[in-house]
Amino acid sequence: MSQISAAAVNELRKRTDLPLMECKTALAEANGDLEKAIVLLRERFAKVAVKRGMNETAEGRVAVAIDGDKAAIIEVRCESAPVTKSDQFIALCADLAQGVIANNPPDLETFLSQPLPGKSGTVTDRINEAIGLIRENMKVQRFARLQGGHFGGYIHHDGTLGVLVQVEGSPANEEVLRDIGAHIAAMNPQYTRVDDVPASVMVAEKELALKQVQEDPKNAGKPATILEKIVEGKLKTWASENVLLEQPIANQAKYDKKSVGQVLKGAGLTLKTFVRFKVGEVAR
Repeated sequence: MSQISAAAVNELRKRTDLPLMECKTALAEANGDLEKAIVLLRERFAKVAVKRGMNETAEGRVAVAIDGDKAAIIEVRCESAPVTKSDQFIALCADLAQGVIANNPPDLETFLSQPLPGKSGTVTDRINEAIGLIRENMKVQRFARLQGGHFGGYIHHDGTLGVLVQVEGSPANEEVLRDIGAHIAAMNPQYTRVDDVPASVMVAEKELALKQVQEDPKNAGKPATILEKIVEGKLKTWASENVLLEQPIANQAKYDKKSVGQVLKGAGLTLKTFVRFKVGEVAR
């Protein structure tokens, strides 16, 4: 090992993004051959990945990446909660989110085989390196990529919940978009706008509201027109609980009791869509 220069070790570290001691050991085994050392490192970490591949990945982290008019959100799983807060795992999630932006993969299988921009090797190689270092199984659970307009992102403090918000309009207000992302994280709206609610859902909600109104003794003898207005009021309340643009924004004090739609309109923005990932949650 004494014959391996510090410059060679540093070069290998730059190429693989792995710890100095791992690089030094690999170079020694490869008799100073940089390319052979890279192969050795990949084989070593791939073996660790295979060994741990059946371990349950119940914990994880969500990452958001934004690059101009493109953005991505990704959920990456691991075995234990402490690992989700480690610098290595956080860096892995960030690298993979950037990879989704750059590669625009059509599906997970394709993504795993694609080269990871700025790194040596594929997405799978990068994951295997992290597995070899941390000694836990890891996998990409899901991702989404959006393009066009402006973006805002929000990640909950523990990393297990993230939101990506896509809007049109100018100029994009980062603070407003982050606040709306935090609102979506907290309130988990089922629909973006009223028009997105399936007709069958609206019919069912209206039937339920009408039944409640008719069974309420206080409404006995009231004209049908009055009952219809009460039903409309109930549907409006339902929308304010389930439809993002109709919901009162979570930070009411900051935004003077406005709805999310009103806040966006005031900022000159139009919501296109949002993506909300929570670790372990089944995608809708």
